[in-house]
Amino acid sequence: MIILTGGAGFIGTNILIELNKRGEENILVVDNIEGTLKVKNLKGLKYREYVNKKYFWDWLLKNKSIKIDSIIHLGACSDTTQTNLNYLRQNNVVYSQKLWDLSVENDIPFIYASSAATYGNGSNGFSDEHSLIPKLQPLNPYGHSKQDFDLWILKQKKTPPLWVGLKYFNVYGPGEAHKGKMASVIWHFLLQLNRGENLKLFDASHGYAAGEQERDFIYVNDAVKMTLYMLNEISESGIYNIGTGRARTFNDLANTIKIKNRNIRVEYIPFPYRLMDAYQAHTCANLDKLFSLGYSEPILTIEKGVKQYLESCDLFRAY
Repeated sequence: MIILTGGAGFIGTNILIELNKRGEENILVVDNIEGTLKVKNLKGLKYREYVNKKYFWDWLLKNKSIKIDSIIHLGACSDTTQTNLNYLRQNNVVYSQKLWDLSVENDIPFIYASSAATYGNGSNGFSDEHSLIPKLQPLNPYGHSKQDFDLWILKQKKTPPLWVGLKYFNVYGPGEAHKGKMASVIWHFLLQLNRGENLKLFDASHGYAAGEQERDFIYVNDAVKMTLYMLNEISESGIYNIGTGRARTFNDLANTIKIKNRNIRVEYIPFPYRLMDAYQAHTCANLDKLFSLGYSEPILTIEKGVKQYLESCDLFRAY
């Protein structure tokens, strides 16, 4: 059995879809779907059971005879504006440490989600080499919580037979509607178009002209391929970047939106002062370590990725 935490979330749902395509249904989905749109993500998918994350540890005690094959830990508080440090520590560090210990105890692979937020303003680069990780300076409490767990991992003497931390960059694609303000810029573009508005981007900031701030945008299908490659194809534990290796501007992203018979316009809005010191104006994954493992799947450009996204999106079909 595979334990998939965050299995009703954005990346988790797409992992579950791909596992189903590969014939895998013996999956325990651990999440909290109560009062959220995430319940829609699980519709039509096949898995052994859903367990609320609050009751997961009790479930384990009652099901000791079930053999666990691996853990894919994607569940976390992913709100980059969250300021409750204790909440972040309990969800992103302590819960993860307990799952690590479970993997060690059962001698099974442990895959977990780190984040590109750990790189901060990029002054220390975007390399996932372990020797550089302690030098990173995240810009917000969320990034610090992910960094704290990465650093804790690197100090452990007892480890699972395989462990992999994945620093996801800006992932976009189907299954993110429940994320609200934390959903991708593309999703917010679609909402704006649906309301008859212009596409909204930040004005000049951090030394970049309006809309010229850059991110490494990766389509969720590519992120899923990389994640499952780590689980099934490698034997070298470590922390790895999950991105495209290309930085693209938000203006580039806006230019991928093509709707027949509609003139798409961009509106630049003032950059929020409260985010000035906590915003990543540039990210770009260094993928040397990933490629050194033999990963060779083609990675979609934002032009191709957004096209696939829009073709699968009900909001876009309305046009």
